Amino acid sequence: MSSIQKILVANRGEIALRIMRTVREMGIQSVAVYSDADRNAPHVQYADEAVYLGPSPSNKSYLLGDKIIELSKALKMDAIHPGYGFLSENASFAQKVTDAGLIFIGPSASAIEIMGSKLAAKKAVAQYNIPMVPGTEEAVSDIAEAKRTAKEIGYPILIKASAGGGGKGMRIVEQESEFEEQMQRAVSEAKSAFGDGAVFIEKYITSPRHIEIQILGDQHGTIVHLFERECSVQRRHQKVIEEAPSAVVSPQMREAMGKAAVDVAKACNYYGAGTVEFIVDEKLNFYFLEMNTRLQVEHPVTEMITGKDLVREQVYIAEGKKLSFSQNDLSIRGHAIEVRVYAEDPKNNFLPDIGKLSFYKKPHGPGIRVDDGFAEGMDIPIFYDPMIAKLITYDENRIGAISKMIRAIEGYKITGIETTLSFAKFVMSHEAFRSGNFDTKFIERYFTPENLNDTFDEKEAEILATIAVHLFASGKNKSKSSNIDQQTNNSSNWNKRRWNG
Repeated sequence: MSSIQKILVANRGEIALRIMRTVREMGIQSVAVYSDADRNAPHVQYADEAVYLGPSPSNKSYLLGDKIIELSKALKMDAIHPGYGFLSENASFAQKVTDAGLIFIGPSASAIEIMGSKLAAKKAVAQYNIPMVPGTEEAVSDIAEAKRTAKEIGYPILIKASAGGGGKGMRIVEQESEFEEQMQRAVSEAKSAFGDGAVFIEKYITSPRHIEIQILGDQHGTIVHLFERECSVQRRHQKVIEEAPSAVVSPQMREAMGKAAVDVAKACNYYGAGTVEFIVDEKLNFYFLEMNTRLQVEHPVTEMITGKDLVREQVYIAEGKKLSFSQNDLSIRGHAIEVRVYAEDPKNNFLPDIGKLSFYKKPHGPGIRVDDGFAEGMDIPIFYDPMIAKLITYDENRIGAISKMIRAIEGYKITGIETTLSFAKFVMSHEAFRSGNFDTKFIERYFTPENLNDTFDEKEAEILATIAVHLFASGKNKSKSSNIDQQTNNSSNWNKRRWNG
């Protein structure tokens, strides 16, 4: 069992800063890396040491895996934490870190490789009888054969890239006459984005919800799940609002999804933190989608309802320690919502905006947490994802968390650039969201730029939401999974402090 004393965080922005805060609490030194664009960023200033990587473009800085490993060895690092994005799901990088005698704070390279291919993941989990969306088990390349398969499955179908995600290499085909053109586009986009043109076909679930399960596994074979996150509010197939728990998941469904997620992890001998994603149809049938072999952007909502610091657990697992808790020790306490604050203009099709944060004031208060990586006066660089921050609220129930989020959004003051805060307030105020009756087509169905000027009667919406909660609960909220226990004393100092932003 290894004792980690010094960690290089191979990332930037809010996730780098968030990792470093937990690491410091653990008495471990952190080292930041930075590009030209991030020379004066908060994560660089917070770290115990910082080292320059290169020019601003990520392929000349944060994606230089070999250079990061060389620097880690020169600085006598014990471990590398990849955060999310960049090199976090790069199996080759994970293996090189291990081969260099360093600890990779994440799963094994083999698990990353298996779950990095949607087709390989399907094969790996087949033995566990996990619900799967009807579709092909192999990559398709022959147009004529693929057309026949699509017809057998039944339109509409989805052509998906085997590698990658984020909506790239994905095409919905409504009818046979569109198939050939859409397949060529999917293959071309997959090659361009991932260097792999392999695509497969699935039945398209027309109005799905996107629900995922957080798992943790140690290197001794113990795997637990930390319940679900609802991630159905998306733009361009990418999440913008997440919450835990889901408004529609019953205790029975939660248990079934949790077991399926643990089985997926078992299929690749998984250890570390990971997320198993499912799509859920209108009848609440769930189907395995993919596994993300890293810490998710939305991990804070899980931390808030469980009291577990996932980064701390990642470090313990990387050191070879056994999980200090079992599945029976975990329960859901209250409700948490996360809003991703992007430098995007919701009035202009969510196009990225760049500029200077001329004024930047975060909201504060009990049950409010802000994970960010910027400070007033900084420029939003064009080289990276346009997320400025994650705004999280926590309350004893969903209605309270929503109301607190609205107040937090109103207290979050950003000028100099356009942000998605106004859109987030629109979502929090909308009857469909407040009632829990929504899916991944929320934006398509309900949002237009003009909506941002709509008035909002919070009292009326709260009454509607209360009625909806009772309808969804159907008398099942007496289970321990949905009860709010009083284990506040078990929360870490990290959790208590982070609530205040």
